[in-house]
Amino acid sequence: MMDGVTDINTPDDTADDAELELPETVVINLAETEDDVRAAEVMRLGLEDYELDEEDAAVLSGVRELRGDEIPDAALPVLAVVGRPNVGKSTLVNRVLGRREAVVQDTPGVTRDRVRYRAEWAGRPFILVDTGGWEHDARGLNARVADQAEIAVSLADAVIFVVDATVGPTATDEKVVQVLRRSGKPVLLVANKVDSGRDEADAATLWSLGLGEPYPVSALHGRGSGDMLDAAMALLPEISAVGGAMPAGGPHRVALVGKPNVGKSSLLNSILGHQRVVVDDVAGTTRDPVDELVEVGGKPWILVDTAGIRRRVHQTQGADFYASLRTQAAIEKAEVAVVIIDASQTITEQDIRVIQEVIDAGRALVVAYNKWDLMDEDRRPYLEREIEQGLVQIPWAPRVNISAKTRWHVDRIGKHLDTALDGWETRVPTGRLNAFLGELSAATPHPVRSGKQPRILFGTQADTRPPRFVLFATGFLEAGYRRFIERRLREEFGFVGTPIEISVRVREKRKR
Repeated sequence: MMDGVTDINTPDDTADDAELELPETVVINLAETEDDVRAAEVMRLGLEDYELDEEDAAVLSGVRELRGDEIPDAALPVLAVVGRPNVGKSTLVNRVLGRREAVVQDTPGVTRDRVRYRAEWAGRPFILVDTGGWEHDARGLNARVADQAEIAVSLADAVIFVVDATVGPTATDEKVVQVLRRSGKPVLLVANKVDSGRDEADAATLWSLGLGEPYPVSALHGRGSGDMLDAAMALLPEISAVGGAMPAGGPHRVALVGKPNVGKSSLLNSILGHQRVVVDDVAGTTRDPVDELVEVGGKPWILVDTAGIRRRVHQTQGADFYASLRTQAAIEKAEVAVVIIDASQTITEQDIRVIQEVIDAGRALVVAYNKWDLMDEDRRPYLEREIEQGLVQIPWAPRVNISAKTRWHVDRIGKHLDTALDGWETRVPTGRLNAFLGELSAATPHPVRSGKQPRILFGTQADTRPPRFVLFATGFLEAGYRRFIERRLREEFGFVGTPIEISVRVREKRKR
């Protein structure tokens, strides 16, 4: 128990953990023997008798060219979108992305934190950063939003400065220009809300800001957005001058996710020891994911606090609707997700759906049962039964019982994050894998269907993060048999805390 934590309704800490935490895993031996290598070579040579295409050859060789969506975010140039409140920044971001991702609402000030998105134009991937409205004389929450906008500029390679052409330059716009000039970053001036040729005269008044030619666009209708993006691409370097690869071994990105009111922000604050950036008494403050560099278990991690995921996205309205979508995006950009469940309440479909989203995204997973200080003896057996029934699909996920409010066992999350990431990054040598598949097929062959019995010819682990296996077979492998293979893979090689993807390539023998 951590120092300073008292009056916890769990008199026997060890017993509680033994009941609900994942048991200690045994050490897995991934070393391949000479016999494994020889057996794999024989199976690989046998595969030459079957029809293979270029993609098969690339998978088997393990050498292929990275697609644009596989280039690490840290290497991509960063384009920040700034401007005063309600000039259409988030609408412009959605136009560039080609989807409704940034929170858009008629009420000024909806976007409160910096939000990063991966975008692409003319074949060039880049990072687009949406920011809150910039008021130079802001107070309170608005002042912190303005600070975030300045940080966004400092961490960008180029800036799009959005001005409302129907209003013209304001005192706030002129103050923003001064900050942009001090930053020394390339700036593209965009005159938004130019919905027709008749409105272009309004854009001409923005020459007075001294940032060069204003680009007239209509973020709402898309008018002029192509020319604007062409100009923005000319300002961006090929590789970000402000980014850089994550240092070896971390810090890794962790998304704190779960349905509303399970204690996500409380957990982040508990780990930090203070209130995180842009936390306010106003309900629904957590809309945009917020990144924080923290230390957990003696190691640095980047934690992302997110808005609660609602039961059904279409049942939410306004800012909450798009915040739910963006929470899903936070899972996508993380390496491991901590799904927080309120242990004092019945596990719901919402909790299970959040876990499924993490699995579908292929991210490492840790399940944290929060509000353990509110648990009583009567509730515990019901929780165990709910876990057995509702979470039967993730027996491989590490589980930890915590109380974010009292900080009880919060320090234990670190070791579970390490375990999940180790499983997520595990690679099985090809020789060891095929020796395993050969033994598995011999002991438990695929059932005969329509007089035919599919046979596994060869297997390779095509990727990690998450582990992805490609099996070459003489026929389609049924879903039940693939689940059997996955279960045996976990028993043999561990893979604690990570989903596993298994794809099958059915190949026919070459015609002589």
